[in-house]
Amino acid sequence: MSALLTVSGVSKAFGGLQALSDITLSVNAGEIFGLIGPNGAGKTTLFNTLTGLYATDRGEILLNQTRLDNRPPHKVLKAGLARTFQNIRLFAEMTALENVLVGRHARTHSGVIGAVLRLPATRREEADSHDRALALLQRVGIAQHAQRLAKNLSYGDQRRLEIARALATEPSLLALDEPAAGMNPAERSALRELLLQLQADGLTLLLIEHDVKLVLGLCTRLAVLDYGVKIAEGTPDVVSRDPKVIAAYLGDETL
Repeated sequence: MSALLTVSGVSKAFGGLQALSDITLSVNAGEIFGLIGPNGAGKTTLFNTLTGLYATDRGEILLNQTRLDNRPPHKVLKAGLARTFQNIRLFAEMTALENVLVGRHARTHSGVIGAVLRLPATRREEADSHDRALALLQRVGIAQHAQRLAKNLSYGDQRRLEIARALATEPSLLALDEPAAGMNPAERSALRELLLQLQADGLTLLLIEHDVKLVLGLCTRLAVLDYGVKIAEGTPDVVSRDPKVIAAYLGDETL
C-alpha cells in the first residue's frame, strides 16, 4: 500500500514543555491506523498539528503529497483531512440533518449571489447536499433522527452524528479523537462495525483511542507515544509485545 499521510520529524513545544519530539510515521491508504499512549503522551497534540489547530515547530506533514504543516484548519479540511474531537462539538440547537449540511459546506461552490437569487445551479447543489446528508445519516445508522435536535440525541448517536458531519466533507483521511469515549459495550461494538464498514468503502482512518482492546482488534497498524516521543510502531501483535509499550502501560490490564 502507498502512504497517504506522511509525518516527518514533527516537533511541538509549549514554553518549556516539549509536547512532541521528532515524530515520524506514515499512514497507508485504506488502513485503520491507531495512535495510543498514556494520558499526556502527546496524542491530541499530534492530531492538532495535523489538522492545523497548532503550528509545528519543526517537521513536515504531507497528505497526498500536499504540505499540511502550518496550514489553517479550513485548508487542511479542503486538502482532505477531516476530524472529530474528544469532546463532542456539535451544533446543539440544530437538527442532525442541519449538522451534516454544515459539513457539506466545505464541498459546495454556490456563493452569496446564487443563494440570494436562488439560481438553478444553487438549487441543484442544495438538493444534492440534502440527499447526501440524509444518505450519510443512514450510513452511520441515525437517519431516523434526522429532524431531532443534536442536543436531544443519545451520547452514542451524537458520536455517530459527528462522524457523519466529518464524512460530509468527503475526506480522504478521517481522524477520530477517542470516538468510543463514554460509550457502553453495545455502542462500542456498533462503532467498531461502522469503522470497519468505512474502511471497506475505501476510507483511511486514523484514531486515538484509550480502549486498547478495541484498538488492538481494529487497527492494521499502531504507533505508541509516551511523553511526546514515539516508542513503538507496527502491527497490533508486535506493538502489544514491545517491552517499552508494556512499561508505558505498566499496571494497565488492557494490554
